Amino acid sequence: MEKNSSNMIPLAENSPNKQETVCIFGTGDFGRSLGYKMLQCGYSIVFGSRNAQTSSLIPKGAEVLSHGEAAHKADIIIVAIQRQHYNFLTELSDVLHGKVLVDVSNNLKINQYPESNAEYLAQLVPGAKVVKAFNTVSAWALQSGTLDASRQVFICGNDNKAKQMVMDIVRTLGLTPLDQGSLVAAKEIENYPLQLFPMWKFPIYLAIGLSVFFFFYCLIREVIYPYVYENKDVSFFIAITIPNRVCPIVALILLALVYLPGIIAAILQLHRGTKYSRFPDWLDKWMLCRKQLGLVALVFAFLHVLYTLVIPIRYYVRWRINVYVISQVKDNRTDPFYNTNGWISDSYVALGILGFFLFILLGITSLPSVSNSVNWREFRFVQSKLGYLTLILCTAHTLVYGGKRFLSPSMYKWYLPAAYMLSLIVPCFVLAIKFVLIFPCIDRPLTQIRQGWERNSKGSEQSHYNDSKSAV
Repeated sequence: MEKNSSNMIPLAENSPNKQETVCIFGTGDFGRSLGYKMLQCGYSIVFGSRNAQTSSLIPKGAEVLSHGEAAHKADIIIVAIQRQHYNFLTELSDVLHGKVLVDVSNNLKINQYPESNAEYLAQLVPGAKVVKAFNTVSAWALQSGTLDASRQVFICGNDNKAKQMVMDIVRTLGLTPLDQGSLVAAKEIENYPLQLFPMWKFPIYLAIGLSVFFFFYCLIREVIYPYVYENKDVSFFIAITIPNRVCPIVALILLALVYLPGIIAAILQLHRGTKYSRFPDWLDKWMLCRKQLGLVALVFAFLHVLYTLVIPIRYYVRWRINVYVISQVKDNRTDPFYNTNGWISDSYVALGILGFFLFILLGITSLPSVSNSVNWREFRFVQSKLGYLTLILCTAHTLVYGGKRFLSPSMYKWYLPAAYMLSLIVPCFVLAIKFVLIFPCIDRPLTQIRQGWERNSKGSEQSHYNDSKSAV
């Protein structure tokens, strides 16, 4: 939830008076929802329609006229119709001359037309001032309240005064206008709602790729190998055992990949001796989706917990316990308790519980409603300091699970190490490099670089000299 409700957002000094008339071309779902919302905010609304008859669907208090008559009554006209129906606007060129046309349309697919809908509208009605806005807001959001959806409205246009008029309306509706510049940006704005989770594609594809790889890797070691060499059918492992191997492995690797780009960025900055040189595009994109990587990792960690909780009720586990107990009774023996094994078992579980708890804390803190309530230092402490602690605990959890088995030849079936051994490569690398980076001899120059210092001493000194002269 946002800190402030929509009705607490301050209006611009030149916000419209309560009787300003706005025309809306189109009586579809979005046009009606926008008209209803504007009526609530004190605007006078007139709809322009092919069928100038009032129906029960039209918001109460709004007037319905023909397109030409409605356009005469307002300086701002919101075009809430699809692009294929724009042609009738050429007949109204004289009426629309000098008026502000707000294009709210979207397409069915990205880059459907050579030019944006807003640019096409500007070509059809060259005398009007076209502004792109409201296309990122849904009719449902307008009906249910702006707090239930995104409050950002992207706006672009060639006329600054026209954009300001539209931005005033956006603020009055309790939304947040974001000026994206000239009408050239309209195509990007129109493509934005059509993108399907753009920041989630890489994390999801990576998680799926890792899951598929480790699933078949474990299938070879856990199912196919026993069937070939021992003639033992354990294909039921596919349901729970193998997924419970894959989930923690993927979770640990993804968590390490959250912090790996920061490590690479630090190394690049140390190598270049400046922070003013751009990172490679792949690194920029990687760093931008770290939050999504972490949340996907949390999902896999949560699945691992669920799979682990059902282990005691599995038929195979109960059968093995019964066989073990019966064998002890038959042999009239009781295996001794090994304190070392008790410590290893409890440490493994304790590290897993603490790691999962911090994992959840990281996920909760990344939520906008939570991150907005903490300052930058608190957010950085949780995501960085506690994040690395989470990585340490989860890595230690895996290391303790392995125990002495790392050196056992029986663990290398077909010369393939256990899957959890492979999962330790990236986390251990990240933690080892991070340990080196916190040494004072490395951390100090890195901090100076991030504060603006550059290794090019001559250029740096000249820059500081020029700054001091301009200050004097």
